[in-house]
Amino acid sequence: MTDPLLPPPATLRLTVDTQALADNWRALDRLSGTARAGAAVKADAYGLGVDVCVPALRDAGCETFFVAHWSEVAAVARHVPPAQIAVLHGPLSAADCGYARSTGAVPVINSLEQAALWTANGGGVCHLMVDTGINRLGIAAADAGDPRIAALDIDILLSHLACADEDSAMNARQRGAFAAVSSQIAHRRASLANSAGIGLGEEYAFGLTRPGLALYGGVPRGELAGAIRPVARVEAAILQCRNLVAGESVGYNATFTAPATMRVCTVSLGYADGFLRLRGPGNALSHQGRALPILGKVSMDMVVADLSAAPDLAVGDWLTVPWDINDVAQQNILSPYELLTTIGQRLRRS
Repeated sequence: MTDPLLPPPATLRLTVDTQALADNWRALDRLSGTARAGAAVKADAYGLGVDVCVPALRDAGCETFFVAHWSEVAAVARHVPPAQIAVLHGPLSAADCGYARSTGAVPVINSLEQAALWTANGGGVCHLMVDTGINRLGIAAADAGDPRIAALDIDILLSHLACADEDSAMNARQRGAFAAVSSQIAHRRASLANSAGIGLGEEYAFGLTRPGLALYGGVPRGELAGAIRPVARVEAAILQCRNLVAGESVGYNATFTAPATMRVCTVSLGYADGFLRLRGPGNALSHQGRALPILGKVSMDMVVADLSAAPDLAVGDWLTVPWDINDVAQQNILSPYELLTTIGQRLRRS
């Protein structure tokens, strides 16, 4: 008997293939050569869920995990020792330093001011970001000899590639700059390559790589094609089917008008779930390979699709939502990163 206090099954479904995720990490670890692969699990594991993804990565052999915010530490620390968690934004206050020291998560120091703050609040093991050209976070290479840097106990020395997904001369310049600064700062491990950086070759790997997108099915460089498997699948259920007659319109602002009698369905999916309004025009849901074009504007909780290719479908049937993060057509409007990280909370809880 069904428990009346439990919610009924969701009409949205996000399936994460944890075996594919683990295989992707192993492939990226192999492609890193003598370096070890870590894992970027920031933004709730790129939208696919820390509680699903981190255990799979841990069990595959990953031992270093990267988040952006201190608020992300606790969720990851449910699954791995806090000392394996690096916080990329670093400490901005004494409270941040206290939290790092009490939890054991390791800050990435990004400036001389953060270096001084960390030391003044007890110090300990940290990581250090050096800017080699992306001009976001990190100390300048010219500050490598500063006493505030010399006072740090640095585990990972990091930098970040700006153009690794392109065949840009900047890649080699950054690699050279990082190699040079690495010889000036005492550290245990060095890390430059993200997912695309791994595709550039072993000379970019140093001691530790930091894949993110490729773990979750993205292929930012052709060298990774064939090694990376899709990880995420999104499905939504039909809520209602109806017949339109010629001249009837669909959705807000009546942007679609039926040219003739046609059967359509309303589907449990909207921009609150990460299927953004700009993904409506020209896109389609599908069922067993049959394309069901989206009609009208995407609403917060619903889209309407054309059932002409599948008139047999009914309420409760599941449709596949286009979420292939390597699909060039989708990337014309959203990057693969956005396709993942905009996944809404209702899908993550499904």
